[in-house]
Amino acid sequence: MSKTIKDMIVREYKKRFTGVEGAVLVELRGMAGTDNTGLRLKMHAKQVRVTVVKNALARKAFEGTALEVLAPGLSGPTAVVYGGESVVGIARDLVKMAKDQESLVLKGACIDGTWFGGDAGVKRLSEFPTKEEAQAKVVTLVLSPARKLMGAVKGPGGRVMGIVKEIESRLEKGETIAANAG
Repeated sequence: MSKTIKDMIVREYKKRFTGVEGAVLVELRGMAGTDNTGLRLKMHAKQVRVTVVKNALARKAFEGTALEVLAPGLSGPTAVVYGGESVVGIARDLVKMAKDQESLVLKGACIDGTWFGGDAGVKRLSEFPTKEEAQAKVVTLVLSPARKLMGAVKGPGGRVMGIVKEIESRLEKGETIAANAG
């Protein structure tokens, strides 16, 4: 391949992966065509892209970007899976697919400049909370003390209110209320 063609491919990779902060590397070799198409369609439905790359050219294109840490996984036939809601969601989907599809090899992933190498790394990443799940946990943690405080304040107040209502209903019925001498 001529240098001009290689430079064109590197420019295309730079353009295609601009702004991508995380991705999962997979090997699709050995997958039946229908399985490969099925995987791509499932990913496409979630607005996730699957791009087969030339490793040396991808390494060159990723230099100085958040994807630079993918370099250890760029060997052999490689596809970069990226986009969608989050890399964690992509990792979860691919881990599930890999259970059914033995020829799908999980090579590694990156998120926020951190490399998760190999099958174990992708599985570990898939166990992380997504951005939305993490935000929900933070909100819950922030609101939890306020809920406990409101419960503590409301609890005794609720008991007092119940006593006041009982006294009111007895007085309306004309009953007398005696102080408890105990």
